[in-house]
Amino acid sequence: MLERLFQLSAHNTSIRTEIVAGITTFLTMSYIIFVNPEILSTTGMDRDAVFVATCLAAAVGSLVMALVANWPIGMAPGMGLNAFFAFTVVGVMGYTWQQALGAVLISGIIFMILTISGIRSWLIKGIPQSLQSAIAAGIGLFLAIIALGSAGIVVKDPATMIALGDLTEAPALFAILGFFIIAALDALNIRGAILIGILVVTVLSMAVGTTEFHGLVSAPPSLAPTFFQFDLLGVLQTGFVHVILVLVLVEVFDATGTMIGVARRAGLIQPDRPNRLGRALFSDSSAIIAGSVLGTSSTTAYAESASGVLAGGRTGLTALTVAILFILALFLSPLAGAVPAYATAPALLYVAGLMMRELRDINWSDVTEATPATLTALAMPFTYSIANGLAFGFISYTVLKAATGRFREIHPATLIVAILFVIKYAAFPDE
Repeated sequence: MLERLFQLSAHNTSIRTEIVAGITTFLTMSYIIFVNPEILSTTGMDRDAVFVATCLAAAVGSLVMALVANWPIGMAPGMGLNAFFAFTVVGVMGYTWQQALGAVLISGIIFMILTISGIRSWLIKGIPQSLQSAIAAGIGLFLAIIALGSAGIVVKDPATMIALGDLTEAPALFAILGFFIIAALDALNIRGAILIGILVVTVLSMAVGTTEFHGLVSAPPSLAPTFFQFDLLGVLQTGFVHVILVLVLVEVFDATGTMIGVARRAGLIQPDRPNRLGRALFSDSSAIIAGSVLGTSSTTAYAESASGVLAGGRTGLTALTVAILFILALFLSPLAGAVPAYATAPALLYVAGLMMRELRDINWSDVTEATPATLTALAMPFTYSIANGLAFGFISYTVLKAATGRFREIHPATLIVAILFVIKYAAFPDE
């Protein structure tokens, strides 16, 4: 049955290899079951329900990827997208988490329409590489300031806006320790480095009494507090136009770039040969819709899937293994509930560092490329908004290209997005 479903022989792989690859991918991305509830619970969402929604969304997304696309890519709620959901849409803009879930649902539907119609491919080709790289790096900086703040390493200061916190406090010390554990283990190519770092800090904090131990395994908590709780009527407001625009843009760049990169590494995309990219794109758009119904921020393809590909994963059996392991993770809710914010902070900070690698793909010798990219990346943490970073980048790119007589280099997709952001700031400056 597995041979018929996943065409193992045609991909020159075996059941054992695929399962090992699936376990490897799961270990490298499973930190999300601790980090996502920590981030989304800041909006008032029930932490236990978000934990269940995270596991189920990851399982559903990975299962769809396995059965529809037959690709070895794990899916789960995305880093950066969850921060935008919690800290910008709810925290800064003041919308409810139910409205934010409604925006995720609508973005997923739009995402699917763009995928089926082929507009998604047109968008990807039309957005300059410099801005795509800057978006990833900017989200990394945004995650970094969130991580440093939750660990108490960076604090508010009336004179300088931000300042160094008290590094002798337990949260800061534990976060610093966790970061070095993760970085060292990853440098040694130890699988699950991020997960190990989170668990070590959690166990140590329990040992010294700063965190209580509530057990390891239990029946999954109720999903009811977040299940079907999206507010669609609340989304039908002018301010949500740019929220949905940002969600779609980040989903397009993040998921598509990740899938193409991992698939190329696995040899699944080759010139002049048919591939299942279209099915994979459909899989991740349907996963976003499923996640919003369950009660979590946008689900996306995980770059950590590359670890499974390096372990030999070539088919959907790898993704199926990931899905099964996320289902089993549902029974770890007591442990997930005991993980403190300063244990997930080093994970956020390390992921931020990995995302900063994208800066190397920017053409720094061309001011019309480098300046918009810089504004994109810097505006995200300094305005505490991924949306503002995108707006600064698209608008400045369009203005600089036009001002230097290089208007023809502006793709219609970039121009349209820039105009939409200008309209947003002109018509709805406070939203």
